[in-house]
Amino acid sequence: MNAFEIIKTVRLTEKGTRQGEKYNQYTVVADRLATKPQIRQAVQELFKVKVVRVNTLNVRGKDRRQRTAQAGTTSAWKKAIVTLKEGDKIVLT
Repeated sequence: MNAFEIIKTVRLTEKGTRQGEKYNQYTVVADRLATKPQIRQAVQELFKVKVVRVNTLNVRGKDRRQRTAQAGTTSAWKKAIVTLKEGDKIVLT
C-alpha cells in the first residue's frame, strides 16, 4: 500500500482542533488493514513531519434508517491519533 491508500483523510472536528493546539495531535482516517508503523511512515511521507506516537482504534459502523423499512449501516473505519514532534505542525486549510 502506498501513503495515499493508507491515509484516507484528516478529520477536522472541534475536539481535534483542541488536540492539535494543546497536545500537537491530529486525527486521521486510515485504511482498516493499516498497521501503526505503516500509518507513521505514511504521515511522515505525506506531511513532512516527525511522528512521535500513533494510537489507533476501530470505529464500528452505526445502524441507520432513512424513511424506509430497511435499515442500513454506515461503514466501519479506523481512527488514528498521531502525535507529532514538538514544533512540527500539519497545516489544514
